[in-house]
Amino acid sequence: MTHSLKIALLGAGNIGVSIVNGLLHSKAYHPDDIMVTRRRVHMIENLADKGVCTSSDNIAATKASEMIIVAVKPHQAPELLKEISPALESDRHILVSTVTGVSIEEIRQYTENKVPVFIAMPNTAIALCDSMTCISHDKSSQDDEQKVLDLFNHLGRTLIIPEELTGAATVLAACGIAFALRFLRSISQGGIEIGFGSELSTLIAAQTLKGASRLILESGHHPEREIDKVTTPLGITISGLNEMEHNGFSSALIKGLITSYNKIEKIRKKDVS
Repeated sequence: MTHSLKIALLGAGNIGVSIVNGLLHSKAYHPDDIMVTRRRVHMIENLADKGVCTSSDNIAATKASEMIIVAVKPHQAPELLKEISPALESDRHILVSTVTGVSIEEIRQYTENKVPVFIAMPNTAIALCDSMTCISHDKSSQDDEQKVLDLFNHLGRTLIIPEELTGAATVLAACGIAFALRFLRSISQGGIEIGFGSELSTLIAAQTLKGASRLILESGHHPEREIDKVTTPLGITISGLNEMEHNGFSSALIKGLITSYNKIEKIRKKDVS
């Protein structure tokens, strides 16, 4: 069953294209109901080939839609939001921003406080409808909140969080994709060291990570509880884990998260020095 919601996605970079591909993959929204904009519209011809409406006109896309998803880079957001502000209607539009470091208050200022505003922090797995998307708002109605949740629930899992946690959510869920893939690459390379070809090693490692994630998502257990099931006394697993910890495995991951978080806080405070 498809929804009749008209959606405009302004800014077809990596996350924007991933959202559109997720909407198409979900089959919950008809391509004709999705409009995507980019200045260099020829770069999204592949989306047009899938039936999506493409344009370089942000105002026209806004007027033709009900939910506006802004997915531009942080430095582009103020100009774009001011551009579309005259086309926004309080009783018709919902604005969703995926822009890092731009607060709800700032968005309201740029758009003259005309419409309900949400911040959504998905990750690129949204293209496969498997994102973890954290959503914030300040004073939106339950009806508007449900519309936003309905859309992103088709694209993975969602969680409503306080706005002050959006930076942390970006690091853990969005940057976390890259961190997880770097871990996957590392264990794949280790698999080559112990005898597998590259393709087989990557396949085994990826499926193993998928299974590990499902164990936690479906059981609700703490990871250590599942680790305990495979770390038998004098066993090979605990030996490997201890060697990794001796070399700073967990510490390096945590430091990486904190470094990314400190950077996003600088962006939020407009201090990029």
